[in-house]
Amino acid sequence: VQLQASGGGLVQAGDSLRLSCTASALTVSRYRMGWFRQAPGKEREFVARVHRGGTSTYYADSLKGRFTISRDNAKNTVYLQMNSLKPEDTAVYYCAASSLNAGAYTYWGQGTLVTVSS
Repeated sequence: VQLQASGGGLVQAGDSLRLSCTASALTVSRYRMGWFRQAPGKEREFVARVHRGGTSTYYADSLKGRFTISRDNAKNTVYLQMNSLKPEDTAVYYCAASSLNAGAYTYWGQGTLVTVSS
């Protein structure tokens, strides 16, 4: 199983960015897919998730309204649309997958760096 995260880059505050997570040897519609991030010097934190088999989505409270997680089953890809980016959104963003709708994630991608300049 491989999760390939991409789409990161350097943007200015207020810009938007869409991250992609493409899976190999794993069908994203059958997995709970999540996004996490880790800022420099901080612990990894939950960003968003979409549950397996449906469209239920959940977000970190602080990110509701700015970030949107979605899934394209035909492309076997999960996206994270990030709007109104802030410097504090600077982090390495990781996607993850689990075959269950609860508990720890089994598979992790390598991360993609998002840098938001002020």
